Amino acid sequence: MSVVSSVPVPYASYLRVYEPLTAFPEAERAHWARYAGRARIPTAQDELRRSLADLAATPPVGIPAHESADAFVAEVDGVVCVCPWRTRLRGWLALDGLADMFPGPVLDAVLPPVVRGQALADHERWAERNPDARPWIRTAVWQVPVRWFVLVSDEEREHRAAGEDGEPAVLRYRTPMVQARRRLARALRTLRETVDEGPLTGGLVDVGRWLEEFHPRALVELDYGGLVHALPARHLAEDRSAADVAEGISALRAGDTEAASEAYARLSERWRSVRDRQFAN
Repeated sequence: MSVVSSVPVPYASYLRVYEPLTAFPEAERAHWARYAGRARIPTAQDELRRSLADLAATPPVGIPAHESADAFVAEVDGVVCVCPWRTRLRGWLALDGLADMFPGPVLDAVLPPVVRGQALADHERWAERNPDARPWIRTAVWQVPVRWFVLVSDEEREHRAAGEDGEPAVLRYRTPMVQARRRLARALRTLRETVDEGPLTGGLVDVGRWLEEFHPRALVELDYGGLVHALPARHLAEDRSAADVAEGISALRAGDTEAASEAYARLSERWRSVRDRQFAN
């Protein structure tokens, strides 16, 4: 399906893994090598617009009939790395969380029960044939999960304001897989030694298991994605969430619970104002 609009879709952020071509089976490697040479690579906004266009169809298409052959492409130290979209797989996985996001009548209007039921049945059959499949991309709406910031450093922050020529704003972090795994392991150890088990600890365990599935020389990217279209320029310029998370964990490690609480309060207040936009008219 072609891109149907240039209007920005503002609500999604992403955690992506880009793997070197050598990480893929030979046939798929050849496809991605050709793909990386294209003149234009579709963007995350392109993917979101396609998904929204499918939902607007009659009847709505909750899950694509075929898996996407698109990917994001990055070059790391001269090595081409790709992050496959795997839109169909991610759509199936996202169905599990829809009941927590929408009231029943709203969910039924957007995706009727018969559509959801068929999608779940298709996924069960597919999963039996592909038990080791996993997505290269994780998505969050109207937030960037705190656990994602653990993987990156403030020094890796890349921020570009929107340009007068229409160039979109960007806020992202990119880090080598080995660094992401190391930071996660240190944070998890600190949390287990200083606080009770909670959502952050469980979330880090989940992300850690996911990262272990990928090539050790992969690239990890935390991308604010469409959130840059919804947030004021000043908010983006002043956002140092990765630094706040690192400061909080460092304070816990040093036994300074007051400093840890202050860092967490700054983070919570910043993202509360973002999540509130989800319910604004």
